[in-house]
Amino acid sequence: MDVLYKQIRIISPSKKVPQKKVDLLISKGIIKKIADKIKAPKGAKVLAYPNAYASIGWVDVGAQCGEPGYEHRETLASIRAAAANGGFTSVIVSPDVQPVVDNKAQVAFIQSANKREAVSIYPMGSISVQGKGENIAEIIDMHEAGAVAFSDGNHSVQSGGLIQRALNYAKTFDGLVYNQPNDESVSGDGQIHEGQVSTMLGLPGLPNLAEELMLKRDLDICAYTESRLHCANISTAGSVDLIKSAKKSGLLVSASVPILNLCFDDQALGQYDVNYKVFPPLREAKDKRALIKGFISGTIDLVSSNHQPLEEEAKKVEFPYADFGATGIETLFPLLLNLVSDKFTLADIVEKLAFAPRRVFRMNTPEIKEGAEANLCIFSPSEEWTYEKSNIKSKSKNSPFIGQKLKGKVFSVYNNGVLVEN
Repeated sequence: MDVLYKQIRIISPSKKVPQKKVDLLISKGIIKKIADKIKAPKGAKVLAYPNAYASIGWVDVGAQCGEPGYEHRETLASIRAAAANGGFTSVIVSPDVQPVVDNKAQVAFIQSANKREAVSIYPMGSISVQGKGENIAEIIDMHEAGAVAFSDGNHSVQSGGLIQRALNYAKTFDGLVYNQPNDESVSGDGQIHEGQVSTMLGLPGLPNLAEELMLKRDLDICAYTESRLHCANISTAGSVDLIKSAKKSGLLVSASVPILNLCFDDQALGQYDVNYKVFPPLREAKDKRALIKGFISGTIDLVSSNHQPLEEEAKKVEFPYADFGATGIETLFPLLLNLVSDKFTLADIVEKLAFAPRRVFRMNTPEIKEGAEANLCIFSPSEEWTYEKSNIKSKSKNSPFIGQKLKGKVFSVYNNGVLVEN
């Protein structure tokens, strides 16, 4: 089926992209024509949206998918639907499912349906066997099977020796090791950020030190091995300073920050709202300010949804017993738009969502030009909508934004010859 988008503006770094409104015709998955006005071919699906923009499809990094093993939380089908609803045509998923993605067969299973779906799922392989943080997994085999990076997901690698071995193995093929810093011997059984709010609520705290100690370790080992390291989901002002110094010294380091940590601080937990109980925890206002500054300056390369789907039973309990995590892949764009629209142009936002992740993970970058394969997100920065349970595509509903009005909406995505309308 041919698809004709009417009167859209294209957002791209390419100087060859027209700056005015154009029509865009897709035929058999290929961008056939870009022109001021295009007559719709017979049988074509014609799509026209208010104040619509087109960019290449966006990429989310480190999202949790329940399949296999936790399909009651999320399946490959439901995370694809949720990602499309959020504007993402590619999702790099965490390996900590059941069984853990620690071998080439599991890698192949995760990406098996990509050619038939509008949202492509890219697996990270586990650093350790069964994600236990003990013995190194088959990193080279998983790389050859298509793993785009290596991580133990939510389970920070506690062993410095294991991180060193992973970085050395990954260096042989210019691979990427992805670790979320958290020294568990320091964080212990903490519930929220350690500070005034944790004291007021009578909850054990998660100190900044737990993150910064491990981050410093990882950066030192990265320098020693001269390999590539991604510091995932950082949350403290001290972490921003460490990464800034590492980049200045020439280390092959990148970093990401969760969208909730950019938008909120620990004051959001004052009413014991379990949907703000996330990991890394929401920190103090000074940490949030440092994260925003680091993100805008480029010290922090990426923003992640930190998508953590959880069943109701894991959240609808007393605060200390609630699991960490919130869904986020469907609301990242409007939250980011609201946060940085006075500091970033729309092109800057698209750069962070679509281009930067592909550079960090060494993925092919699509183009919007005649003859290219269509990989598109169609969206409006001005459209307002209400995030209701009825329009959530994720299987899980653990979001703090249900019922809230948001500004910035994704109308459709197109990839692999498949159109998804929201």
